[in-house]
Amino acid sequence: MRWGIALACVLGFVPALAWAQAKGGLDRIVKEQLSSDEAARASQERINKLDDETQRLLSEYRRALADAESYTIYARQLEAQVESQNTEMNAMQQQLVEVETTSREVAPLMERMLETLDRFVALDVPFLLEERRDRVAKLKLMMPRADVTISEKFRRIIEAYQVEMDYGRTVEAYEARLGDAADARTVQLLRVGRVGLLYQTLDGKETGYWHAAKKAWVVDDTYGHSFKEGIAVARKTRAPGMMILPVPAPKGAKS
Repeated sequence: MRWGIALACVLGFVPALAWAQAKGGLDRIVKEQLSSDEAARASQERINKLDDETQRLLSEYRRALADAESYTIYARQLEAQVESQNTEMNAMQQQLVEVETTSREVAPLMERMLETLDRFVALDVPFLLEERRDRVAKLKLMMPRADVTISEKFRRIIEAYQVEMDYGRTVEAYEARLGDAADARTVQLLRVGRVGLLYQTLDGKETGYWHAAKKAWVVDDTYGHSFKEGIAVARKTRAPGMMILPVPAPKGAKS
């Protein structure tokens, strides 16, 4: 009887032992699985971090490439600008040399132009003499001045020539003193281009003209009517028309 009880106990203990052993193995498996899962998660996190780092490095690399290309283009532009500036500087240096040469050549030319203008005024029909002589005198005073550029000096001389040219295309009337010292009197003068220069006293009783060949004033009242017509044209109170003027006969060319 006791053996039977003992056998029953032994038989009951074996399944319990097997279950305990099986449970212990299952616990190890679960722990190993959990450990494996944890390792997998850790590995995935490392992979994710590596992927993020790779993406960051790739982005920085692409930015570096873009910056390098931008710097290369900018360097080319700077090189082109420097080359252009060097070319411009060389051109300016050449221009300075040419300006110095031009200055040496233009200065004597301007002096000759002024002398010619001065002689022309002296030999021309004697109208507005004070104004014209004063213009030439001011130009001569301007020539040695360092504060006036060569281009400005040349421009003013050309302007004076232009004024003289314009006199030949206009009709003008003005009052002036005629004669010398005690014989001087105020008269009206009529200039018709450079073709004729006439005068008439303010009371209209005497008319005359400048005789180019004699270099003197000649009294000739036959031009009194023409004078009055010319005055009206000069003052724009009548339209230009035919006028009889004392024009010197042309001289034959010397052979």
